[in-house]
Amino acid sequence: MDNDHPSGAATQPLPTRRLRTGHQLTELGLGASQFGNLFTETTDEQSARAVEAALDEGIRYFDTAPHYGLGLSEHRLGQALHDIAVDVLVSSKVGRLLVESPETADRLDDDGFVVPATKRRVWDYSRDGILRSVEQSLVRLGTDRLDLAYLHDPDDHWEAASTSGISALVELRDQGVVGAIGAGMNQAAMLTEFVRRTDVDVVMVAGRFTLLDQSALDDLLPIADERGVGVVAAAIYNSGLLSKATVDTSAHYDYSQAPSTVVDLAVRVAEVCERHGVSLPAAAVQYPLRHPAVVSVVTGMRTEQHVRSTVSRYREDIPESLWEELHASGLAPDPARRS
Repeated sequence: MDNDHPSGAATQPLPTRRLRTGHQLTELGLGASQFGNLFTETTDEQSARAVEAALDEGIRYFDTAPHYGLGLSEHRLGQALHDIAVDVLVSSKVGRLLVESPETADRLDDDGFVVPATKRRVWDYSRDGILRSVEQSLVRLGTDRLDLAYLHDPDDHWEAASTSGISALVELRDQGVVGAIGAGMNQAAMLTEFVRRTDVDVVMVAGRFTLLDQSALDDLLPIADERGVGVVAAAIYNSGLLSKATVDTSAHYDYSQAPSTVVDLAVRVAEVCERHGVSLPAAAVQYPLRHPAVVSVVTGMRTEQHVRSTVSRYREDIPESLWEELHASGLAPDPARRS
């Protein structure tokens, strides 16, 4: 979402990493799923203040999707970024087309967002579906160009997503309507196939490259690094288990109750962090950035306070000795040491 106004932010952008398309992503990005009333209601003002705080802290990458609040997240993000005085990058997603649904307007959405179900999501990775989805996103965001577009959760739609879906995004990229293209998923295996078989510039992997789950290290990250495809790491707290300095044994892991074995692992990692004077959430934020293929870490931030605390975690000084111990103990391999 390029802006023609001269830069007027009080702070410089956070350090950036570059996609092969030339786009520069700040190493920390704001995930706007909570702007769509994820699990609980928020307000336009809270969302606007969160964006203002993010800009003040140097964040210049923002991620959203039509899925988040049936378009509410995109609308709020677009409103908050309207007439700002700095250039930012905005990514959204395709694959869930929003269709008017007056017959369900009297009830709430049943997919985790506290919003009226005035629309319904329809899986659609056809050319027409992709074009319509991007067009609708541009309207909600109030812009004429989307910096990054991801195919959203195509787990059960590989054939359509990897053919007509990608082809439509390539077409939009060629036209300049979309900058960089890719896919975003909660698994690494299919993202690996997208990198191997299609012309993607970037992928977003959620929950599969964290202090508790390094499955993306096996295949996805090596081939992405080899082919010059950027990786955005999301869900780095694994739904909350890594979000506090002291592990909450009742916290969720990957959207459900955490198994005792995973809780035990989180506790052991937290103990190592404490010995080195580092908070567990700070280590969780910074861990993925140790791999050269990773261009940004995106975390959900609902409020100004969330933004400030997340940036503080990103900036926290972490000694190499922490990563060395986690690696040597087998608790978490150090991506910077992996050949």
